[in-house]
Amino acid sequence: MLLIAVPLLIYFVVMFLVSFWMSKKAGANYAKSATLSFTAASNNFELAIAVAVGVFGINNGAAFAAVIGPLVEVPALIGLVNVSLYFRRRYFAGEG
Repeated sequence: MLLIAVPLLIYFVVMFLVSFWMSKKAGANYAKSATLSFTAASNNFELAIAVAVGVFGINNGAAFAAVIGPLVEVPALIGLVNVSLYFRRRYFAGEG
C-alpha cells in the first residue's frame, strides 16, 4: 500500500505547489490560484475505480490500487487547504 500511497502524496503536493506558483507568476488572484491548484492536484479516482473494477474485477490488484487513491487524496487535499490559506495570508494579503 505504501508503494502506491507515497508517490500519490508526493504528486498531490508537487502539483499543488507548482500550480500555485505558476498561477501567481501569471498574475492570477488568490481565488483563481487556489482553484487552479486544487484542480491540478486532484484526480478523477472515482472514474479510475469504476474502470479498474469493471475491466479487471473486484479482486484484482489494479482495482485495489485504484481504491488507495481516494484514501490518500482526500486527507492530502484537506491538508493543502491549510497551505492555501497560509499562501493567502503570505502572498495575497492586499486582496479584498
